[in-house]
Amino acid sequence: MAHNLAKNILRQNHFSILWCPSVKNFTTFKHIIQGAISCDHAVSKLTSNQNRIYIKNRFYATNTAQKTDEEYITDNKITILGEDIPSPFRDIDSCGFPEYIKTVLKEQGITTPTVIQSQGWPIALAGKNFVGIAQTGTGKTLAYLLPAVVHIKETEGRRGRGPRVLIVAPTRELARQIEEVAKEFQKSLGIRSLCIYGGVSRSRQAEELKYGVDILIATPGRLNDFIDSKVTNLSRCNYVVLDEADRMLDMGFEPQIRKALEGVPYERQILMFSATWPKEVQYLAKDYLGKFVQVNVGSTDLTANHNIKQNFYVLEQGQKMDKLKQIMHDIAGHGFGKILVFTNTKRFVDNLTLSLRRNKWPAVGIHGDKSQAQRDVIINKFRSGTTNILVATDVAARGLDVDGITHVINYDFPNTTEDYIHRIGRTGRSQNKGVSYTFLTTEEGRHAHSIIAVLKEAKQEVPEELEFLARDFSNMKNVNTHMKQRPKPRNYNFRNNRNNRWNNYDRNNYY
Repeated sequence: MAHNLAKNILRQNHFSILWCPSVKNFTTFKHIIQGAISCDHAVSKLTSNQNRIYIKNRFYATNTAQKTDEEYITDNKITILGEDIPSPFRDIDSCGFPEYIKTVLKEQGITTPTVIQSQGWPIALAGKNFVGIAQTGTGKTLAYLLPAVVHIKETEGRRGRGPRVLIVAPTRELARQIEEVAKEFQKSLGIRSLCIYGGVSRSRQAEELKYGVDILIATPGRLNDFIDSKVTNLSRCNYVVLDEADRMLDMGFEPQIRKALEGVPYERQILMFSATWPKEVQYLAKDYLGKFVQVNVGSTDLTANHNIKQNFYVLEQGQKMDKLKQIMHDIAGHGFGKILVFTNTKRFVDNLTLSLRRNKWPAVGIHGDKSQAQRDVIINKFRSGTTNILVATDVAARGLDVDGITHVINYDFPNTTEDYIHRIGRTGRSQNKGVSYTFLTTEEGRHAHSIIAVLKEAKQEVPEELEFLARDFSNMKNVNTHMKQRPKPRNYNFRNNRNNRWNNYDRNNYY
């Protein structure tokens, strides 16, 4: 029992431990720990049996004074939960990054960090487990990549193969975009990164993994495939990022995520980034992060980007196509950049794409059944402006970072309001303005109340037809509840009820 207690003490975030199972003398071990704690960043050596326990500060940190900036937090609507919060990095020149990071940022034209970067960077550099809740398009990728680069450059990793930094993303598109950002550091700082995902041949990815990488970006399924087949392992990985954690759990990846995290060392730092904070994400953070700092940019309630003008139409299913054509003509009359149209099924993506082409609209479609090569070609066409209309399922709802999307059209409403917010979040990015159009049928009235709450939070006018839809759904719900609560009528037909207790008696005694 004492042996396990000591092991749990050493697994706390304040230390980095190379645990030696052969250490069994708890009295000697206790003196080692006390001596190490009394001397910061000390290294305590246990000479018996030639075993060693290394206790040191795990991560590089500089200029991370334990002082919060109340004015900055209030102005940017930041909520911070945790202890010993470092002050935010207000600008690149005076931040606590090494000079080589500042040089890379200046080369990319970045002089002022976003809110999540400003508060997240010092916390990550201090070696704390971190949960960041912020809308899409707020710069979360650099918020975890820059501390990862510093971690690789400023600390020594364990000997062996496998990555030192792991970044898990829900979709291939998001993983590829993270890889593009990580490649910038490969060119300037010599840090090797690799992106692994399904839908393509695994042999080439396996060869690069065996050669060795510093940063591994992966989707959950392909990651566990390589771990199970012993192509790689996570024994050296002590910096882990779960990007779009809520989306991964929505897609059913929780078992794969938990399985992968079981192979990560105990002396690790985990960062989770999410746009929402549902209970499933809270449970995952509680199980694997232990003590962590949480930073909420804005509210944890459902909120949409205030730069997006939201429009709603309550229609019958057969009226949607005519309304879509009308909107497309209106947009064309005022000029537009790029249009993203969402539907719920793969089959209808192909049907709607074909219908738009027949009406002289140059559209392309993307969904999960298309190969990775096809998806890359289609997204590159949309990104470059070769075609300005993309029809997609929810594979493009998150992680699709394309400049110039001015309009988002929800031909079908998604399964949840959270997905709706992520869909329209493809426009209005980086302080640009955007417009969304959403079709609702009377059968989708269950979403009306949450949509109204999103509109009110964004200080936008609520359409009357949406209020009617919400009211009708509430009335119908009340009627159904009342019907369920009504007692069932008793059956007093004695002649036809053979199992009735009265059949056990002689009726002549009663009539």
